Amino acid sequence: VNHTLAADLRETIIPKSKMQVAAACFSIYAFQELKENLKNIEQLQFIFTSPTFIKERIPKVKREFYIPRLNREKGLYGTEFEIRLRNELSQKAVAKECAEWIKQKVTFKSNITEQQMPGFINVVTGDEDEQGVLKQYTYFPINEFTTVDLGTEKGNFAYNIKSRLPYPQSAEYISLFNQIWNNKEQLQDVTEKIIDSISAVYNENSPEFIYFVALYNIFGEFLDDINEDLLPNEQIGFKNSKI
Repeated sequence: VNHTLAADLRETIIPKSKMQVAAACFSIYAFQELKENLKNIEQLQFIFTSPTFIKERIPKVKREFYIPRLNREKGLYGTEFEIRLRNELSQKAVAKECAEWIKQKVTFKSNITEQQMPGFINVVTGDEDEQGVLKQYTYFPINEFTTVDLGTEKGNFAYNIKSRLPYPQSAEYISLFNQIWNNKEQLQDVTEKIIDSISAVYNENSPEFIYFVALYNIFGEFLDDINEDLLPNEQIGFKNSKI
């Protein structure tokens, strides 16, 4: 490792910068890694490049796509490669700080199509170059906005090389991002869903709520499979149980 993406972004992201991120998932630990810079940006627009946190349920015929989606959503609290960070038991504090930042600075949208969207990061700074053009850069390829892609945690890549494009090449990526961002047929706003999900990490929950969450995880798949043609056998007495 000669130079990490995180180190480069710390130098590039200055106060009042605007950021655009297209990635498969978002981790609160990526925020923690760059929070001193991210807290002072003007705004961040984030696109989940695959359907994530969307309202529509995935049809059962496409159940094979549902597990990757759940993994992307769980990545919000730390991916499988961020176990060391999760084990530091600082998740609650990080989540609370991240949620407050999102409420002020961030808008999340998710791809609602089956189209492939390669990931990248655009940064438009508040500084101008000699020609009076705002300095802007594009980083690619970006798989996930996590500490693995930032280069501060190890993932399962043998190598992970990023490129940085300055203006005018970066202008093409910014234009592309804006076109997709404003297309309601391609994206759905999921900002409130993200805030609710992160808030659940640090909110105090009643014992009753924990009980119902446990029941859902035990019986959720069973309930999903129930329909008019497939009803549970009432002779087993499940209706007479306390559950």
